[in-house]
Amino acid sequence: MAYKIVVDSCCDLTQEMKSWSCLEVVPMTLQIGDYFVTDDENFDQDDFIKRMVSSKVLAKSACPSPEAFAKACEGDESDVYLMTITDKLSGCYNSALQGVQLFKEEHPDSGKNIHVFNSLATSGLETLMAYKIKALADAGAPFEEIVGKVEDYCVNGCGLYFCLESMDALKGNGRLYNVGAKIIETLRVKLIGHRTDYGNISIAGKDFTTNRILAKTAALIAKDTQGSDLSGKTVIISHVCCEEKANRFADMIRENCGFSNVVILKCSGLNSLYASNEGIIVSFEK
Repeated sequence: MAYKIVVDSCCDLTQEMKSWSCLEVVPMTLQIGDYFVTDDENFDQDDFIKRMVSSKVLAKSACPSPEAFAKACEGDESDVYLMTITDKLSGCYNSALQGVQLFKEEHPDSGKNIHVFNSLATSGLETLMAYKIKALADAGAPFEEIVGKVEDYCVNGCGLYFCLESMDALKGNGRLYNVGAKIIETLRVKLIGHRTDYGNISIAGKDFTTNRILAKTAALIAKDTQGSDLSGKTVIISHVCCEEKANRFADMIRENCGFSNVVILKCSGLNSLYASNEGIIVSFEK
């Protein structure tokens, strides 16, 4: 049966994904003062980060409207899989749910199967989930089986850490709540963030130097995947204007873990905003 995968622009796309005929991206909107940009295929990471660094105004984001998600449900596909950033950091998931309801009201006889996945994360973890959906759908798995397996995969089959040079954008936009805020303000340490099973951010470690924070993150991933056969697994390293650092971290991952596939990507616009200049987000299969 024909299917469609719909993701928000928090999903960091591989070159292969950009050629998928089954994929549609519903973009976020980013803002720095009176400058607005759509987080789509034309997003220029270098230009946006330069604007962020030079601006005294906090960068912000806006999630897609329910109407945008409703439109993405249109088409000849019988099965539609939508996926968004964690509902703990954005209203995107709720907007997608409203969009599905709107589509069903406007097309009561469509007969489509539609499911909205809350990725409980962002960035490369959404990428891994999209690949999982496609693999199962291409193998002919039925809709309900795909939903169940991918929901389990999201919680039990994947993990995400991030190492940021600055958490000002997260903190300034209320994404950190009280987690580590006092530490950030008083010590200015570099923190390792971790995606919890509930889609929240927890602090997994801290240090004062970039190399040590990267090494600690690689060690945490090695611990999380200890005992697992990683020969067929993927780790995705998404970066913000720091490809050399991403490559160094990839070497640490190869040394500490047994992943057969290490992928380095530029962060999408939304992820670039919140990970900020020289930020690293690492998503991996267990």
